Amino acid sequence: MRALLVVNPAATTTSARTRDVLIHALASEMKLEAVTTEYRGHARDLGRQAAESKDIELVVALGGDGTVNEVVNGLLHNGPSPENLPRLAVVPGGSTNVFARALGLPNDAVEATGALLDALREGSERTVSLGRVSGTPGTDDEAVPSRWFTFAAGLGFDAGVVGRVEQHRERGKRSTHALYVRQVVRQFLGEGDRRHGSITLERAGEEPVTDLVMSIVCNTSPWSYLGNRPLYASPKASFETGLDVLGLKRLSTASVARYGTQLLRSTPERGPHGKNAVSLHDLTDFTLHSKVPLPLQMDGDHLGLRTSVTFTGVRRALRVIV
Repeated sequence: MRALLVVNPAATTTSARTRDVLIHALASEMKLEAVTTEYRGHARDLGRQAAESKDIELVVALGGDGTVNEVVNGLLHNGPSPENLPRLAVVPGGSTNVFARALGLPNDAVEATGALLDALREGSERTVSLGRVSGTPGTDDEAVPSRWFTFAAGLGFDAGVVGRVEQHRERGKRSTHALYVRQVVRQFLGEGDRRHGSITLERAGEEPVTDLVMSIVCNTSPWSYLGNRPLYASPKASFETGLDVLGLKRLSTASVARYGTQLLRSTPERGPHGKNAVSLHDLTDFTLHSKVPLPLQMDGDHLGLRTSVTFTGVRRALRVIV
């Protein structure tokens, strides 16, 4: 088997020595080409080259969720075709690693490599559904390129938190769970109008859902992790179905405390709920419109401000080694 290993040298939880050990372990089982990313978007370019090559059967992403997202977007540059595209494998190297953990992989890079090699020997894989976001035709955002996400996207509050974290990382701060918690508090305190949402969710054949302050779109569950604690924003979300949405219509101090507590206590059976919480399951196509530009994030990557984005849930989009 010929494989491409995409290595993010800035991955927060793997050292250069650990990466060398992992590369040698993988190379012992396959014909491996290892490439270290050198710029933002490099992993996407490598994934696209692998998809267009004739002989690469497997692409391994060694890094965090951002690296995985770039590789996936490269592999799916010309659209999904599971039987004709290289398979994807993930070795977690970031601070959270939501996609890898949602697949059931260990959060430790060395253990995950062992699990990956076992899966390859056994021929174990699954074909997962993914989400795609694009600018809505007829709006100011229609020219925004489409982009795939592997586990979650958000418009509004949570994307604002992601943007704040990225600003701190650009200043040299490490991406820690404590940093995220601090930015949640600061985003809440800086939110202009927490009681009157500007987001409307529209889908064919259904009444629109209006006045959302924030919206989290999930492709799988858990939505994220706080340390080792899984958080289930949409417990029914699955790699076998479409997209799930959790929307909140109010972010008062009392409601944030209530929904925050529910999220911390969430389980695979129950997530945040209440009169100002909207939960939708297994959607294929829908659009989020906002009266004012709001931040958008996908797989923990801040993508700027948007007023209208269209979401598509694509079943059986990509084969993954597990």
